[in-house]
Amino acid sequence: MDVLAKAVGEFTSPRRYSSLRSSSLSLSKAAKLMKVIANNSRSTVQLIEIELSKAYLHTALRHEDSYSIYCLANVYLALLYYTTGQYQTAIDHCTLVTRSQDHSQCSSHVVQGELLPRIEEDIDVVLGLAVFYDQLRATAFAQQETQHVTVFTTELFAQYLRVKCLSDTKCQQLSDAVQYQSPTSQFQACVKHMSDVQQLYVADVLLWKFVSYISLQNCLGKQQFHDDCRNCQTERYIPELNMLELVELLQQSAVEHLTTFRDLEVQDHGSVVTIVTTEFEAMY
Repeated sequence: MDVLAKAVGEFTSPRRYSSLRSSSLSLSKAAKLMKVIANNSRSTVQLIEIELSKAYLHTALRHEDSYSIYCLANVYLALLYYTTGQYQTAIDHCTLVTRSQDHSQCSSHVVQGELLPRIEEDIDVVLGLAVFYDQLRATAFAQQETQHVTVFTTELFAQYLRVKCLSDTKCQQLSDAVQYQSPTSQFQACVKHMSDVQQLYVADVLLWKFVSYISLQNCLGKQQFHDDCRNCQTERYIPELNMLELVELLQQSAVEHLTTFRDLEVQDHGSVVTIVTTEFEAMY
């Protein structure tokens, strides 16, 4: 995993992470990759980076000291699974966060906006408005810009992502065997959770303005899934990682690179000899 991450993510020297605990180290590597993903367009290499980020987050959750990063790692996993269209798995990870009763041991309570891939225009709008608001306030009151302006509260972002998954029309393809919950009760549960949070950020408030719009405009008249998750238990649950997707993406990436190599050979030697450029795709 580290060798592959070095090839696609250009990690810094491991000495920088020497003081971190095992779970925090894996989380830091995943965050480093997610930052690369957020600035790239969708491609096979980016999909590999997404799957590798999932692998590091799952590794972080398997460490004995994972209690400190449990909620944050699950939020990032939910976000990545939502990005790849695995909505039920994303809901599962969001539920693990929202069901957690004690967040006092969490080392971080914020989701970094700079790590979020471009999945929804709402997120980009919220982050842009938050930065704009902070700059206006700094100018008006001659203050320095706030450090925590492009961050979301972990639990609230998990709630938002869960509502987004449930209201997305693509999620209607999920199992019909799951019981349903009304949109009104789903939204009320989210509002109650928001009122219980001790500290809110500007981005939280703006994002939940969009949540209210989603609930009223998109959810009405649609059946919603109940507040349950297939594999969640009352105790801390460690989900399993499926590496098949990463293996398939690595094979696909190899085909793309080898085909590009053949195309370059055609440019250099096509006038001398006939070169087949689709042989690797055929073998694949």
